[in-house]
Amino acid sequence: MNAPSYAGYRFPSDIIQRAVWMYLRFTLSYRDVEELLAERGISVAYESIRRWVLSFGPAIARRLRASRPKPHGRWHLDEVFVQISGRQMYLWRAVDAEGEVLDVLVQPKRDRRAAQKLMRKLLKKQGMAPEAWVTDKCPAYGAALREMKLSGAEHVQRKRANNRAESSHVPVRRRDRKQQGFKSARSAQRFLSMHAATYNTFTVPRPLVSAPTHRLLRAEAFDMWRSAAGVAA
Repeated sequence: MNAPSYAGYRFPSDIIQRAVWMYLRFTLSYRDVEELLAERGISVAYESIRRWVLSFGPAIARRLRASRPKPHGRWHLDEVFVQISGRQMYLWRAVDAEGEVLDVLVQPKRDRRAAQKLMRKLLKKQGMAPEAWVTDKCPAYGAALREMKLSGAEHVQRKRANNRAESSHVPVRRRDRKQQGFKSARSAQRFLSMHAATYNTFTVPRPLVSAPTHRLLRAEAFDMWRSAAGVAA
């Protein structure tokens, strides 16, 4: 997988990747990133930052996903409605037992077909089947598993069993409010895929590790990001 090429851009690669990182890592608008860069003496228009995110974000996200370890065998699935251009859509999400976002999928419906699409995408992308599917009591999950004949894995379906997946929606809800809603299903899907890869890389369970370990993990996350962005440390 080739590293992103910054040839032909007026700004150096370090500034471009930093702007992309700031937008995907934090709940910031393009104008917020423009102002933060301006405070550091870097004058760049927010529209340029938007083009950088669209040009380099997907490639960086793909390289980040390729470097992630094999996920935990217990997969938590959940769905939540989102408003896109005045239309109610559903954001389907899958995370593993350690909180790693496995996939996100924007769908117009909350039914068996939508659940199947998420499951098929998960199986294809991960190259493995889980030990257990953990969901809420939405009947779409059970119907999808029965039709796909995925009987080898346990289906855990009880109240609060998939809290991990529900909690994983919170950062996206914040971004949705910041952006005043996504403009289209396509742009939502593109952003959420980039955001998930960045979230996985930089989300370190701070209360569960010592301060030296946290600093080490954070340094590794920055190294991973710079490598994916094709920028020397």
